[in-house]
Amino acid sequence: MNNGSRFWIGCGALLGALAVACGAFAAHGLDGYFREKYAGLMFDKKISTADGPQVVEQIPLDRKFLADFETGARYQMYHALALIGLGLSATPQNRKWIRVAGICLLLGIAGFSGGLYAYTLGNLRWVGMSIVPLGGMISIAGWILFAIAAWRRQDVPS
Repeated sequence: MNNGSRFWIGCGALLGALAVACGAFAAHGLDGYFREKYAGLMFDKKISTADGPQVVEQIPLDRKFLADFETGARYQMYHALALIGLGLSATPQNRKWIRVAGICLLLGIAGFSGGLYAYTLGNLRWVGMSIVPLGGMISIAGWILFAIAAWRRQDVPS
């Protein structure tokens, strides 16, 4: 196993541990914090219509933010496992693709999961509307690059 492989496996393992901690935080205390901080506030779920945006449902903000925080932790774990997979699949032939895929996955975790954490803990709407979707797009790019890296491996029969 080369240094690049160990790096991605180590990053994935540490980010996996952090995902478990964030999930535990959400399950054992964050709900009370959100309930107190966002008491009485509602989130308007809207759809676009020909007449403009229409509210179709109102959700208590504390429930929405708890679900969003948990989504961040869940997706962080998925991407932590992907980083471990990157490290395990690295070969000299695909090292460049592995590196770029790993960087995208790390940036995706920071943007998507980190953005959801910041959005929910600080009620930072601009983060939820800009950073989170950008992190998601970067994550998608990371997965595509991971696929290319897999196809670039020459020791695996096709």
